[in-house]
Amino acid sequence: METTNKPLEKLNIFSFRGVQMRTFHLTWMAFFLCFFGWFGLAPLMTVIKTDLELTKPQIGNIIIASVAATVIARIAIGKLCDTWGPRKTYTALLGLGSIPVMTVGLVDSYEGFLLFRLAIGVIGASFVVTQYHTSVMFDKKIVGTANAVAGGWGNLGGGITNMVMPLIFAAFVGAGYLPESAWRIAMVIPGAALLIFAFVYYFFTKDTPAGNFEDLAVANAKAAKTKGTLGIAMRDPRTWALFLAYGACFGIEITFDNVAALYFFDNFNTSLATAGILAGTFGFMNIFARAVGGIVADKVGSKWGMLGKGRLLALLLVLEGIGIALFAQSGSIVGAVITMLCFAMFLKMANGATYAIVPFINQKAIGSVSGIVGAGGNVGAVLAGFLFKSSTISYSQAFMYIGVAIACVAAVVALINFEKTERITAETGQLEPVTID
Repeated sequence: METTNKPLEKLNIFSFRGVQMRTFHLTWMAFFLCFFGWFGLAPLMTVIKTDLELTKPQIGNIIIASVAATVIARIAIGKLCDTWGPRKTYTALLGLGSIPVMTVGLVDSYEGFLLFRLAIGVIGASFVVTQYHTSVMFDKKIVGTANAVAGGWGNLGGGITNMVMPLIFAAFVGAGYLPESAWRIAMVIPGAALLIFAFVYYFFTKDTPAGNFEDLAVANAKAAKTKGTLGIAMRDPRTWALFLAYGACFGIEITFDNVAALYFFDNFNTSLATAGILAGTFGFMNIFARAVGGIVADKVGSKWGMLGKGRLLALLLVLEGIGIALFAQSGSIVGAVITMLCFAMFLKMANGATYAIVPFINQKAIGSVSGIVGAGGNVGAVLAGFLFKSSTISYSQAFMYIGVAIACVAAVVALINFEKTERITAETGQLEPVTID
């Protein structure tokens, strides 16, 4: 029995009751599975590198391709959420995204693998739907926490993928398949899971607590109000400040997801399984770290408003940058793991703090703002990917440069006033001052 058709004011993570909590759980589960498709290849790259005879620059291009397509996809998906609805948008994304995941094993060249990695990267836009859907299901008092928990548990898929995919690969090798065949067959598993969940999402969620867009009596009015939301979002300077911030936190997270196993394998001579476990530990922290960021941001916001949230985000970015710089200089595996866990905590908290601000930028363009900010994460990952592609820059040097860049972004975020701004309204097209409660 569904108790209310309004956004919830409380997040009970142990409840599946009502469309709000059911959607909350299904949306983070969908995002979790998307990580298996998106980064399922990352922990297997040592095998794929040998099979396809890839060079370091080629691997760098592949890392960039894995996140580049997501930039455009996230902006488009955000717009679709505003107009088409999150339920249909997520269903289509899961169904279409499953195809390149299941068929990537058909490639036999670097060029083919690069194109498939580009196509698979579109799945990363799933994050935008997750954040949109939780934003409309929960009250503003708790939306930061809800977004952070859903995003964090979904991001947990990045860590679990690094742990599980080598085991799936090993299972196929144990069944008698050669390594060059086993990695190809292993990718069918996450692809099939995505396809199945597309049907689950369609039949068991709704666009809003009151119902689906097409069923609501105000559907036509909703469409009129959301016309031009992308332009509105793009004209707001706060959107671009969060774009930079998310590039400095989530962008580095997915970059680290891509290179961590290789880094530990090459720098500390670990086994493939050990490298995967260490890399997975980084992602596994999403089970709580991103949620902590959202919870703290909501508490700071209730006391010091949006300005306080912005200052909190800047502080977390500074601490993240310092932690990455220390990680880059670690000469032992113990030191590397300790510093990795430290910067991971601040990075993931920054993720949560960013999307504790996003829903308040413009209530009529939540999807578009979420899409642009989410795209910032991937732009950050693309830029970081060029550092790891370079044949003259070591991975340790790349991490050091990233730490410095994050500190610079933190300074920019600290200068932005998230409390007040001018925005162009959808109804009048005129500038008006806005105060965010």
